[in-house]
Amino acid sequence: MGRTVAVIGGGYGGSAVAKALSSEADVVLIDPRDAFVNSAGSLRALAQPDWAPNMFFPFDTLLTRGTVIRDRAVSADPGGVTLASGQRVEADYLVLATGSSYAYPAKPNANSTSTSEALDDLRQTHKELVDAERVLILGAGPVGLELAGEIKEVWPDKQVTIVDPAEQLLPGFEPEMRQDLHRQLDERGIQLRLGTDLRVPPTTEPGLAETCTVTTTGGDEITADIWFRAYGTSTNSDYLADGKLTTRTPHGQVPVTEFLNVKGHDHVYAVGDITDVAEAKMAGYAMQHAEVVAKNITARLNGEQPTATYQPLPFPMILLPLGPNGGVGQLPSPEGPFVAPTAMVSEFKGADLFTGRFIEQFGRTA
Repeated sequence: MGRTVAVIGGGYGGSAVAKALSSEADVVLIDPRDAFVNSAGSLRALAQPDWAPNMFFPFDTLLTRGTVIRDRAVSADPGGVTLASGQRVEADYLVLATGSSYAYPAKPNANSTSTSEALDDLRQTHKELVDAERVLILGAGPVGLELAGEIKEVWPDKQVTIVDPAEQLLPGFEPEMRQDLHRQLDERGIQLRLGTDLRVPPTTEPGLAETCTVTTTGGDEITADIWFRAYGTSTNSDYLADGKLTTRTPHGQVPVTEFLNVKGHDHVYAVGDITDVAEAKMAGYAMQHAEVVAKNITARLNGEQPTATYQPLPFPMILLPLGPNGGVGQLPSPEGPFVAPTAMVSEFKGADLFTGRFIEQFGRTA
């Protein structure tokens, strides 16, 4: 076989695979954006626009050799990829790494494919947020909690309320971690309304400063000057809808083997949120998938059998900052789940939201 590897998607998993293989193969990285987006930084970027440029890393510094094509895949098959422009990329190996979409501001708007557009969006929404005294966040998952933490870090006097129909925060995590999370939210004055929903959605657009009053299913009224959606994710796999490569799961994901091959194809791999691996869809896992896939493709390029496999952890892990100095975490250890102290969460993630790691990966000077 030849040595061309087409990587569809330049997010956490795709950019890591492309980087790892760029000295081994002829890598073609396909992404509609002009830069890698460290979306872990999105919520801080909203609260602190001066910090926002830290989350964008131009693709042109990623690959020692290789090609970056700024385009969108519209179809994939065992022989390569067809792009929106009509261009065809023939490839000996394919890596599907198109991730998932999440409501802005957790990830940039899908139509803002340039760094300047994405920064403009964040600056505009920041202006809307500045004068809003009462903030409503719908969704008490990691995104909603992190957003509340970043807002309180900059504006401790804003009233922040989070509403979620779930009865408890972060079910499935250690009780000790969840108790600490409640304590830190209370300390910051973040109001939680769990086990309730809104009777009707807000009549105003998310991220716009416009006062609205909503009623929960329990009959409580909440008045907010701005609201944000922090729930609802969808897998970016429309380009597989024609079935030329594989059949997707009902969630739009791709069935993979323990080697992270797309089932039925020994030269096609998938990483990150698009895989049907039974685990939360998180950047850290995508980067672990990338290591496995890079090893397996390298083995094949060298005429060897791939041996690297991926097994999801039997329990969830998370690093959930509440601003640069707060937050909770659960990490793997030989004895099982380890509840990380706040200082460790800050050191590993909260302080710089992985910026240092990507400065290194992209060869950029700080």
